[in-house]
Amino acid sequence: MVDNRIHIHSISLGLSQAYLIEVGDRLVLVDAGMPHQQNRILKRIHDLGNRRLDLIFITHAHIDHYGSAAALRRATRAPIIIHESDAIPMARGETQLGLARRQGKLMPLLLSLIERILKPEPTEADATLKDRDDLGEYGFNAEVLHTPGHTFGSSCLVVNGEIGFVGDLLSTNGKPHLQRFFAQDWSLLRDSIHKINRLPLRQVYPGHGARTLSGKELKRLVAEER
Repeated sequence: MVDNRIHIHSISLGLSQAYLIEVGDRLVLVDAGMPHQQNRILKRIHDLGNRRLDLIFITHAHIDHYGSAAALRRATRAPIIIHESDAIPMARGETQLGLARRQGKLMPLLLSLIERILKPEPTEADATLKDRDDLGEYGFNAEVLHTPGHTFGSSCLVVNGEIGFVGDLLSTNGKPHLQRFFAQDWSLLRDSIHKINRLPLRQVYPGHGARTLSGKELKRLVAEER
């Protein structure tokens, strides 16, 4: 009998969160942290019984989400996938912050320093994605939802129609909040937040912050921040 139960393993990587989704004998990684954090992720895979990693899904092309993806691919041979609109920046090793607001206005200078020190590796995707693509060919009941704004290729992964990995649409560092610091297009970001909010999500996993939110909590948060 095939075991289709879902187990989600959160990996705190300091600045960001990564997730291992375990479904039966399949394993997919959502996001890959900063450069040089691959060993923390590989250790978690080892702790799960040294399972084979089947797929690396990147929510968007920022250094703290794709930074260790290429190193993980070399170690595991797992393919890397990302929305087509973010494939080129990732292949160039770039992080495009867009228009910064609030405290985010300090980040461009800090990012330049981080990139000089960590030297993000240009990372070619093995395949690119579009809105509503499903991951059935990889053995997962999951759908890609294109949610542009933070970056033009930002995407969420929706598993079984009820579990959302929403990247930087949401943070639970401190008080839970929607993205308010960086966007390549703020109007697109607003539309994307409402797009994900319309789904009947049971649980929501943010790109930053170890705490998850229920779908009801997300709806309340969106209503409060209108």
